[in-house]
Amino acid sequence: MFREIEIRTKERVDFIDITSKLKEIIRQSNIEEGLMTVFVPHTTAGITLNEHADPSVVSDIKKQLEKLVPVNNGYSHNEGNSDAHIKASIIGSSVNIIIRNGEMMLGTWQGVFFCEFDGPRRRKIYVYIK
Repeated sequence: MFREIEIRTKERVDFIDITSKLKEIIRQSNIEEGLMTVFVPHTTAGITLNEHADPSVVSDIKKQLEKLVPVNNGYSHNEGNSDAHIKASIIGSSVNIIIRNGEMMLGTWQGVFFCEFDGPRRRKIYVYIK
């Protein structure tokens, strides 16, 4: 089963919790057991699985990524978004999540985030369940 999620980001760097959207896709699919792949087809965005109970975790991730890869750091890429490409490479473009009994097998505090590094933009997320 394949689904596409369209998302609009509001800031240059924006983390959007898409956990509830993924749960709804599973519910609609009637799949009880399987593997869900969530893939972002963009070179300046990513996907991550992390804590979604405390928003300070996302804030800390954003701060540390900015320290590691500042916006302006003498990059060769002339579009002004080299930092976004590097941050997206660090975070990664996909996650795999086991589905069991019609539910994502996530830890108690885990959620799935779309990570924007060159927004605001309209983005796509591909979800494949097998």
